[in-house]
Amino acid sequence: MALNGSLSADQAGQGAAEVPADIPRVDYHVHCDKPMTLDRLQEISRRKGVKFGIVEHAGTKANKYPRVLSSDAELAQYLAELEGRPFYRGIQAEYRDWMTCFSRQMLARLDFILTDAMTFRDKNGRPVRLWDEKLDLSDPEDFLDRYVDYHVEILSREPIDILANPTYLPAAIAKQYDQLWTEPRMQRIIDAAVKFKVALEINSGSRLPKVRFLKLAKQAGARFSFGSNIRGPEVGKLDYCLEMVKALGLRRQDIFLPAPPGQKPIERRARPA
Repeated sequence: MALNGSLSADQAGQGAAEVPADIPRVDYHVHCDKPMTLDRLQEISRRKGVKFGIVEHAGTKANKYPRVLSSDAELAQYLAELEGRPFYRGIQAEYRDWMTCFSRQMLARLDFILTDAMTFRDKNGRPVRLWDEKLDLSDPEDFLDRYVDYHVEILSREPIDILANPTYLPAAIAKQYDQLWTEPRMQRIIDAAVKFKVALEINSGSRLPKVRFLKLAKQAGARFSFGSNIRGPEVGKLDYCLEMVKALGLRRQDIFLPAPPGQKPIERRARPA
């Protein structure tokens, strides 16, 4: 659907015509990484009829990304860069100490805050990246138990809007997805998301979570956001998200939109101790 409510040619080709017309087409997981520019992203957004939520990594400088926002001044500069553009403005919060970098007042200027559990802790408490570190995955069941606990910790402690990449698994155990993601494990994450009013991302880049998780989440009353986390011109591709809308019978009220001022999680939830 175009931003004015009509279907774009790109999305008509994705079967979007069968999706309820009032479902917002928004990709909340867009990074402005080189060689992409804000001008280029704006053109892609217009052409595809998908509004973009731009996220920049945010947290301490211990997080190694091309750009990491780590202070109110850096966050203010980022917001100024997006001023006047037709994007939602967000951050991807990194590791668990991200809130120590910013004032609550500055964070409240964002439209949304997104994070995930992919920067994990090993058994010694050290941060590891699940997508590129050599992890000790000799006991996948133990890993999943700790991983679920970690999800619940994030959801219960951090004033976030969106949990991204839910049910992601490291490549070494990804083929065990259906075995490892048991219903009790999935339900613990879902219940925490519902309790703390955090939207669960349907990710079209990874095509996760699988429909079994999403059905449980819908039954529990969860809300969902769409995200691609795709770098480059394929950004804004929402085919899997729209497929899940049809499969689950999702309606407008099931889909996340940023909260108005005064009602954002960063304003209504306590800062972690």
